[in-house]
Amino acid sequence: MDNLILALGWIGVFSPVALGAVGSAIGCSVAGQAACGAMLDVESGYGKFIGLSAMPSSQVIYGIVIMFTLSGIGVSINSAPGLLGIGLLTGIALMYSAIYQGQAVAACINASKNKPEVFGLSIAPAAIVEGFAVFAFVFALVLGQQIAA
Repeated sequence: MDNLILALGWIGVFSPVALGAVGSAIGCSVAGQAACGAMLDVESGYGKFIGLSAMPSSQVIYGIVIMFTLSGIGVSINSAPGLLGIGLLTGIALMYSAIYQGQAVAACINASKNKPEVFGLSIAPAAIVEGFAVFAFVFALVLGQQIAA
């Protein structure tokens, strides 16, 4: 039973980076596909679309930092439940944030390819979604420090 508890603790440690990477891959793919489609419709200025399509990749970076922070706590019988809860739930939040941020970026690209003057404003929804990833990131770091090894 102890081995199962320890394994669940390690799943919690690695969940933020794994789920963040899955979400970032999906989000960047959705945004990248919109950027590729926009290149067919505009004559110039599409470099900003390609750069913007990388925006959902930040969630995997947050996941990496959380993983290193949680692994530094140490996985023990006492810390494993907390690591699983914080890591898994944060990973899910990062994954969904990246996916939906990719959709928001795709909408920004689609809107601004036809009306370039709205580019700056149309990034706002994607930035708001990023804020939720930052909230999950900060709360994971703060709560992680409360876990006793």
